[in-house]
Amino acid sequence: MNTPRYYVPARSHWPIFGAVAVFLTLYSMASIIHESSQGYVSLFSVATAVVAGFLMLYMLFGWFSEVVNEGLRGMNSDQLKRSFRISMGWFIFSEVMFFAGFFGALFYARTFSIPWLGGEGAKGVSGMLWEGFTAHWPLIKTPDMSQFQGPMGLIDAWGLPFINTVLLIASSFTLTIAHHKLRDKDKEKTLLWLGLTLLLGFIFLFVQIAEYSHAIHDINFTLKSGIYGSTFYLLTGFHGAHVTLGAIMLLVMFGRVKNDHFTPDDHFGFEAAAWYWHFVDVVWLMLFTFVYVL
Repeated sequence: MNTPRYYVPARSHWPIFGAVAVFLTLYSMASIIHESSQGYVSLFSVATAVVAGFLMLYMLFGWFSEVVNEGLRGMNSDQLKRSFRISMGWFIFSEVMFFAGFFGALFYARTFSIPWLGGEGAKGVSGMLWEGFTAHWPLIKTPDMSQFQGPMGLIDAWGLPFINTVLLIASSFTLTIAHHKLRDKDKEKTLLWLGLTLLLGFIFLFVQIAEYSHAIHDINFTLKSGIYGSTFYLLTGFHGAHVTLGAIMLLVMFGRVKNDHFTPDDHFGFEAAAWYWHFVDVVWLMLFTFVYVL
């Protein structure tokens, strides 16, 4: 009778580092957002964000290095490999719910709040608002234009956002080809297609920076632009952060492929990064549809 084997992780200090890094990251982000709305950003908040960033990188590099080394030494049982897959699946599901909350806020504002403010339905309160209000999305004219000035125009969905859509869709195809080449034991072409995926991802980030610059400096579209500006930067900003994280993951996979860490039958690290990248691409398609087009 074979006794089932279970993986018992050794004691580690990395979870403590991770908890502290996450706390400092959230604290510094909240401080910077709050202070920027008041017209300044303190040196303490910036320093906290920098410390949090370095601590997060140190934790990720150290913890994942240990996990990679354990895998290379053959310490990962089948049960542990299954747990890796389940854990990555739950992580992506948590990200789905993360964005679902933001899309829900956008849906609520567009479908319920704005029509109510225009006087529609039993909750319509248009008589309590300012004169000349038009219940139309995007809401450009705000009640207090002195503090919450709306944008002077809209971002053309078929300009930079469309270019970014093409870039991310293409990156999904190139990453899939890289995965197939890895299964075929073609290291050279795996690196080629994976490198192309990374290039497309970094171009996406560059285009998004250009789009933000245009929005802020040319049409005065900022976080102070009412609910329209808040939902726009919340959704696109967090998506950009996820693209950055996905690009870092793929960059690590590029190094691991180059160092022959994977085999055609054992390369879950690559698969996990690919899952995440495809998830980010799907979120962008929803963003392009509901934030830019509709």
